[in-house]
Amino acid sequence: DSCSNYGSRDKPGPALGRTVPNGSVLFPDIFHTDHLLFYERFKAYQDYILADCKASEVKEFTAEYLERVLEPSGWQAVWRTNVFEVLVEVVDVEYSALKAVVQLSEPFLCESQDSTFTLECMQELLALKERQIPLQELWVVYDQSGEFDQTALAVEHVRFFYQCIWRTWDEDDDDDFDYFVRCVEPRLRLHYDILEHRVPSGLVADYQTLLSECEELYRKFLNVRNNISSSDSDSEVENVSMVEGLKLYEEIEHLKQKLKLIENPLLRYVFGYQKYSGLQPKGLRPTGTKITHVVSSTMMASLLQTLIRDKLCSESCSEELEIQFHNDPLAAVNACFEGDRVIICPGHYVVDGVFCIADSIELEGYGLPDDIVIEKQGKGDNFVDCTGANVRISSLKLVQHDAVEGILNIHHGKTTLENCVLQCETTGITIRTSAELLMKNSDLYGAKGAGVEIYPGSTCTLLDNGIHHCKEGILIKNFLDEHYDIPKITMVNNMIHNNEGYGVVLVRPTMPSDVKDASAERTKGIFLFLKETSKTSKSSIPRQEQLPECVTDELELYEQAETSEQTESNYEIADELGAATAKKSQMHKKRLSELGITEADDNLMSQEMFVSIVGNQFKWNGKGSFGTFVF
Repeated sequence: DSCSNYGSRDKPGPALGRTVPNGSVLFPDIFHTDHLLFYERFKAYQDYILADCKASEVKEFTAEYLERVLEPSGWQAVWRTNVFEVLVEVVDVEYSALKAVVQLSEPFLCESQDSTFTLECMQELLALKERQIPLQELWVVYDQSGEFDQTALAVEHVRFFYQCIWRTWDEDDDDDFDYFVRCVEPRLRLHYDILEHRVPSGLVADYQTLLSECEELYRKFLNVRNNISSSDSDSEVENVSMVEGLKLYEEIEHLKQKLKLIENPLLRYVFGYQKYSGLQPKGLRPTGTKITHVVSSTMMASLLQTLIRDKLCSESCSEELEIQFHNDPLAAVNACFEGDRVIICPGHYVVDGVFCIADSIELEGYGLPDDIVIEKQGKGDNFVDCTGANVRISSLKLVQHDAVEGILNIHHGKTTLENCVLQCETTGITIRTSAELLMKNSDLYGAKGAGVEIYPGSTCTLLDNGIHHCKEGILIKNFLDEHYDIPKITMVNNMIHNNEGYGVVLVRPTMPSDVKDASAERTKGIFLFLKETSKTSKSSIPRQEQLPECVTDELELYEQAETSEQTESNYEIADELGAATAKKSQMHKKRLSELGITEADDNLMSQEMFVSIVGNQFKWNGKGSFGTFVF
C-alpha cells in the first residue's frame, strides 16, 4: 500500500503529537500515541502486524513487524512500572523476545513511590534483567524530527495489544481460524465501544469481573498442569490432580464463552446481562399521608381549574387532599413515597437523570401523550428504572437520545404501562427475571435492539400495542438454562410491523436433538390459540391456566376470524415456544433422573410457559413474523 505509513521505518508519515509526563520529576516530553482511533489500530493489526496468523504465531508475526519499523537504537524512553519511572536509552532490540536492551540515561532521572530507587539500585535491577525491558513498558521520548514516529507507533501497538487484546489462554485455543477475525477484531471493537459509552456500565463491570475470574482460574489450571507434567508417577495424587485440572478446564471454558458473547457486538445485546438494581423503597411517609404531586412548567389559572375538576376532585372530596407543585417531573418522582401520585401537565420536559421508581406510585399525564413529552438529555445507562411492587405509568411520551441502555427497565415488581408513546434509542422495554409488565394501548418505536426484551422467569402481557421500526420487535431470551424459569407471555391484538429483523425472536442454545417430538405435542395443550379461545368460555379454562380478567375481556372483543396469514403467524409463534418449553421439560426430567429421581412428576413443570398468542398482526418485518436465534 503506497499510501500507508505503517509498513516501513523509511516512511515518516504525519508527525505525532507530544505530551508532558505527570509527576514531579521533569522527564522529557513523550510521544502522544494513546489517542489512536479504532480504524488506525484495526488497519495496523490487520494489514501490517498479524494479518492471517494463528494464535501460536502472534509473537513471531509481531517480531517481524518490529524488525521492519522499529529503530534498533539511538532513542530514549521512559521505563514505567507500578512503582517507579526512569529515563533510559535504547541501545539494541531483541525482536524475537519483544524486548529492548537499555542503559540508564544521563543525567539520571527517576521517580518512585519511595527513595529506595537510587542510581546504584537501578543499575543492579537492570543487571538482574540483563538490561532487557519489555517494549510495552517503554514510552518513547518525543523527537520533533519525525525519525522516531514509527518507533513510537510500533511500541504503542505492542503495548495496546498485550494490555487490551491478548489473553494468556489464547494459544491454548489455537486452531486454523484467523486469529485476527476470531479474537482481535471483536475485542478491539468492544474496547472502543466502552470508550465511547456504547456499552452499559453494568455489562462493562460484568466483563471485567469475568475476565479477572478467568485469569485467576487459568493460573490455577497452569499450576495443576505443570505439576502433572513434571510428575513421573501414576499415583493417586496425580489422579486427583487430573480431576482437578478437568474441573478447572470446564470452568474456564464456561467463562470464556461468556466473554465471547460480550465481545461479539451482536450477541452482547441479544443475551444482555443480569443486572440487579439496588434501589430501596422508601415505604409509607412517616405521617402516613399520601401526596399528589402536580408537575407543570407554568401553572395558569385556567389549567388549575380544569385540573381540579378532572383529576383532583373527581373522586370523593371527603378527605383533604395534600398537593405539592413541581416544575420538573424527575424532582416530583424523587419526592414520592409509597402510594403517591404524580400528575404531569402538558409541556415538553427535558431531564438529565434517571427515574428510579422503587415504591408503588402512579405517574400519569394530563392530556394526550404527544402533549406531555419527557425527553432524556445527556449520556447515561438508564432512563426509567422500576422496582416498585405496583407502578403505573400512563399518558406520557418518553423520548430517549444518545443512550446506552433501554428506555424502561423493570427489575422487580409489576409495572403497568398504558396509553404511552416510547421513542427509543437502544433497546426498548426490558422485563427482567421475576418482574412483570402489563402494556396496553401504547406505541413503541426506534429501538436499535429489540422493542421488548423478555427475560426468563418474567411475566409479560401485551395488549393492543404498536411495536415498529426496531431492530427486532420482541426478543424472548434463552430460558433453557437449568437456573432459569420459563416466562409467562400473553400477546393480544398487537400490531408488530416494519421491524428490521423478525417480529418475534426466540433465543436458545443448540440442543442435542433439535427437533420437535411427541412431548412438544403434549405441551401444546397449555397454549390458547385464536379459534380455540373464541370457542372456550372463561369458566371452562382450567383454574391454574386461567387468563387475567383484563385479558379475557380483550379476547371477547376479538372473536372475529383473522386472515389466514396472520392466523398462521400466531400459530407459528405459539408452536415454536411450545417446542422450546418441551425441551426445557425434558432437560428438567433428565436432571432429576441423574439425581436418582426416576419418576418425574408432570406437576414438577407447573412453571411451564403459558402463552396466549391471539389476534396479533405481523406486517412488513424484514425477516418475517417469527425467528429462532440458535447459538
